Amino acid sequence: MSQILSPGTQLDTAPSLEDRCDHCGAAAKLHVDLSGGGSLAFCGHHANQHTEEITRLAQRVVVEDGFHWRGRA
Repeated sequence: MSQILSPGTQLDTAPSLEDRCDHCGAAAKLHVDLSGGGSLAFCGHHANQHTEEITRLAQRVVVEDGFHWRGRA
């Protein structure tokens, strides 16, 4: 599976995430450490909606196992 993440961006999977989406409060499917500092959590809907921004700004992305994120082509 190819990825659209920037070179040097670390991509990991985790069995589950305990975070809540920073936008709507739903269970997080994606956790992002930002290259400028800080981190964000996204539910599946918002992770896919904001894929372009995430792939551009992420230093590290953790995807919940079984979640099909658009950031992976």
